[in-house]
Amino acid sequence: MAKTILIVDDSASLRQVVSIALKGAGYDVMEAVDGKDALGKLKGQKIHLIISDVNMPVMDGISFVKEVKKNATYKFTPIIMLTTESQEGKKLEGQAAGAKAWVVKPFKPEQMLNAVSKLCLA
Repeated sequence: MAKTILIVDDSASLRQVVSIALKGAGYDVMEAVDGKDALGKLKGQKIHLIISDVNMPVMDGISFVKEVKKNATYKFTPIIMLTTESQEGKKLEGQAAGAKAWVVKPFKPEQMLNAVSKLCLA
């Protein structure tokens, strides 16, 4: 059975690029436009990994990660932050919230797939 990955980003083109790379590697993909939309899609189904942007309207990525980690079903779901933010402070904030990896845009699809395959072992 394919593993399911949730992509959370306000950019439709970025979601599409990530989705194509993941589907090409055999993953099932769900998409959300921001943190609030993504939380609405977490309805108890198994999500193996979440890839989230940091800067989004409505609910930003760090707030989203904190909310996900409060949910017992997704407490241990690995989260990769995919963002233009490269400052150490933001990375530490992301780590403190519960993000497992930090990939800076623009990214190479194989770099992201490498992080996904490492974290998607469960």
